[in-house]
Amino acid sequence: MSNSDKSLFTLHEHALEKEHEVCPDCGGKLLIKNSKNGPFLGCSAYPDCQYTRPVVEHERIEDKVLAGSSCPECGHLLAVKQGRYGMFIGCTNFPDCQHIEETYHQDDVNIACPKCSSGELMEKTNRYGKTFYSCDQYPKCKYVLNYPPIAETCPLCQWPVLVKRKMASGEVIICPEKKCTYKRKAL
Repeated sequence: MSNSDKSLFTLHEHALEKEHEVCPDCGGKLLIKNSKNGPFLGCSAYPDCQYTRPVVEHERIEDKVLAGSSCPECGHLLAVKQGRYGMFIGCTNFPDCQHIEETYHQDDVNIACPKCSSGELMEKTNRYGKTFYSCDQYPKCKYVLNYPPIAETCPLCQWPVLVKRKMASGEVIICPEKKCTYKRKAL
């Protein structure tokens, strides 16, 4: 048995039984094929027939209504739902009401934006769960830091913000400007 076939048994114990099914579009034989995203069932009449489907069908999770919650837009109940990008909290009155709860919390770090001076840096989380710090005046100001900012002026280049980074040698405080080489050990 080849290495590509071994992974099929771990995905689903009856994956090879599906290989003898017929294509619902053209009646051709379905074959197990491999791609960079893993195994899938495809029609043997390819490229004339483009039918494909996953080897393992993922179960759909039922919406779970959150008791005691209400939509701020229409007053209906909120529910935990499953979408194409994962789980989210939305209104049960969909599609009449499109309300979705904000899942990522934004915190103000009380440090003025060094680029525009009119905004403040906010702690935000991207869709993959990584924390970053950006100006609250976006899209007018697109200043972003990937590490926690510190309200200190750089002694070398006079940039008004430094950042704290974890490195192999321990925590250090460095200047976020690319041209500046300021670096010191964190206390």
